[in-house]
Amino acid sequence: MRRGRRSRNSLIPLFIAIVVVVLARTQSGRLVSGSSNPPRTDAGSSYKGKCVGISDGDTIKVMHLGREEKIRLWGIDCPEKKQAYGSVAKKFTSDKTFGKIVKVEVRDYDRYGRTVGSVILPSGNSLNLALVKTGLAWWYKQYAPNDFTLSKAEDQARTAKLGLWKDKSPTPPWEFRRERRKQ
Repeated sequence: MRRGRRSRNSLIPLFIAIVVVVLARTQSGRLVSGSSNPPRTDAGSSYKGKCVGISDGDTIKVMHLGREEKIRLWGIDCPEKKQAYGSVAKKFTSDKTFGKIVKVEVRDYDRYGRTVGSVILPSGNSLNLALVKTGLAWWYKQYAPNDFTLSKAEDQARTAKLGLWKDKSPTPPWEFRRERRKQ
């Protein structure tokens, strides 16, 4: 009988060690999972950082608090990589941002933990707006219903048949993603 007690008692240090490791790997009550996102900056605030990566036309990586932070451009949706103009949008974003110091105006966080915001280029212009103006992104009405600047820019790009608007009936990326999920 004593032997069983001893075994249980010898598990206590192991249990304590496990608890210490788990607590050391938590942050604000959540396990830190190797995410590239640093602690969240309050919505409505902004910061500057060097752009160190381009995922696609509407997602970049910016250094923030010593770590890469994924930024999803607010209010727009660029074609997916496998869609027409997807690679063109990515190159446009890369040419404007990669290796440069940009300003990120934080709006929100998405379900994937990415910062959603406006990116201001060194020139002072909005990358979000520039993509829509050149016909390389849709105004994402669902997430920015009252952004009349993006709305007007999309209308002008459509009328001028710029970028993806050269195609008679371009497929919006949200529909493209929905169709791919069905397959």
